[in-house]
Amino acid sequence: MARPVELLLLRNVENLGIVGDIVKVRAGFARNYLLPHALAEHPTEAKIESLKVIRAKAVAELAAQHKLRSETIAKLTGVNIKLTRSCNDQGVLYGSITQRDIADALVAADFAVDMRAVRLAAPFRRIGSYTCTIQFEKDLKADITIDVTADRALELIEAQRQADMAAEASISASEAEDREEMAAKPRRAKPKS
Repeated sequence: MARPVELLLLRNVENLGIVGDIVKVRAGFARNYLLPHALAEHPTEAKIESLKVIRAKAVAELAAQHKLRSETIAKLTGVNIKLTRSCNDQGVLYGSITQRDIADALVAADFAVDMRAVRLAAPFRRIGSYTCTIQFEKDLKADITIDVTADRALELIEAQRQADMAAEASISASEAEDREEMAAKPRRAKPKS
């Protein structure tokens, strides 16, 4: 098994580190991604010194970003977003509500939320009310409510469907009574030949 390689990051790499960090990564990741894309190089004292100013700037940017995300999470707590979509008579959507749809709705409502921050186990495929988690970091998350409504009045369609089913049930019940009456009448015996 290959030993981890120690590299100095030249740029911020998500889920790995920021400029100036010395990280240990697998040899293949270093060889195939970090080194060819000039994201990292082998550490030297001179290079570490030259990145101190850039690292300080990156740390300040991360602190500002963390503060902004904390404020956004505080505002998001208890937020209710309403999305209107086309659906069939049973309330099944002609498509689905995905992370992108929720992120776009939040951005339209003046929340700075990236699509990657929206956590969905599966897309919403029916009309209804759902809970969705917005998570920037482990400690920065909030639950919001998503109300998915139909673009037309499903209540009227559902009421008509219920009325039709009740009418069919009454017709079926009267047909069943007629059959019972016919079964209850004595039948004339056929003469034996």
